[in-house]
Amino acid sequence: MNLDLRQMSREDKLKTMHALWEDLARDEGAIESPDWHAEILRETEERVRAGKDQIHDWEEAKKELRSRTK
Repeated sequence: MNLDLRQMSREDKLKTMHALWEDLARDEGAIESPDWHAEILRETEERVRAGKDQIHDWEEAKKELRSRTK
């Protein structure tokens, strides 16, 4: 299956990406995280502990990210 991404609207691309992610996430045990992902998580945790970064409420973070794309 080939999609002509150039012909798709941004909204259609995002909907397609969301549908793909939902399908992949159904069997999350089948997806193995790469080693670099664990390292990034450790680095982030260290920055939070050191006060260099903050944890934000997920719902608020999504609203902020969505507002950037409008």
